[in-house]
Formats: sequence, C-alpha cells, structure tokens
Amino acid sequence: MRRGRADHRSGAGAPASAPDPFQRSDPPRLAITLRPNRSLTPKVATRLMALLAAGLAVPLVGLAGSKVAWGMLPFLVAAFAALYLALRRNEQDGRLTEELKLWDDLITVVRREPRGRVLSWHANPFWVRLRLHPEGRVENYLTLQGNGREIELGAFLSPWERESLYRELKDALARTGNRVD
Repeated sequence: MRRGRADHRSGAGAPASAPDPFQRSDPPRLAITLRPNRSLTPKVATRLMALLAAGLAVPLVGLAGSKVAWGMLPFLVAAFAALYLALRRNEQDGRLTEELKLWDDLITVVRREPRGRVLSWHANPFWVRLRLHPEGRVENYLTLQGNGREIELGAFLSPWERESLYRELKDALARTGNRVD
C-alpha cells in the first residue's frame, strides 16, 4: 500500500455503531501474511560485525603506538559504525508485514510498517477488482481495488512472488462469488 493508494485507518469515518471489520472472530476463508525476504539473520549480522572488527583491527596492530594509527582510527571507526547502522536499518525494515484476510463477505488488508504506522483497508470481495499490471510501475505490479480505493499488495515481493500471489487471490476471490476478470 504505497504510491497511488489511499488508506483507511480502522474505524475512520465509520459510524460509532458499525462493527469493526478488523475484529472478526470467525475464521477467514484465506489468511496470508506477507513479509519481505530476510537473507541476513541477526546471528549472521553479529558474525559479520565481529569479522569486520577483526579486519579493521589488523592494520592498527602493525602501526600500534604511532601517529599513523591514530590518524587511521577515526576512519576505521566510521566504517564500522556505518555498517552497524546499515544492519540496524535492515533489521528494522524487516518488520514490515501485510496481512490479507478473506471471508465470503469481507476482505481486509492491514499493513504494519517498520516505524509503527498501521494502514488498513477493507471491502466487499464481490466488488473487489484484483489486477496484475505486467508493465506497471514495477514488473507484475499487483493492486486491489474496492470500496473507492486502490491499494498495492506486496511491493517488497519479487515479480514471480506477486504473480503467484495474484493467482492464489484470484482463485480465492472466485470461490467467494467474485466475478474475476
């Protein structure tokens, strides 16, 4: 749910007596949680930092006690700090999720962003349009349109993963009575 989409926060603009569509207790027909691929685990990141620290210390050993070592030290510390901050950002960005749930009379998408923002969207699956744009903003750009909004799904997925998600959602929507294109 990025560019070109407008998102509803749960309950925004709804009458106070309307039930919250995101608090259903009955099991959905389909429940999918999308997450970005994480190839660098925290354990591997720790090992990488230790290896870098050892590698950055090697030139200092031969120059120990000299003015050259003190001249190199700020640059080595800056390189270490830059990698540390990049790894922390990578870990934080990995907390992104999109949860899609489909019932016969409701479809919901909840996107939880790394910095805590939660974006929600819901619609009647009968009126939802699922579109895969092969030549869109990105290859196999996947969108859901309904309830007056169009949202993007799985922006962080690879093109073939978005295509697979499209087929799965298309089949599930067809089983709810949606007139799938």
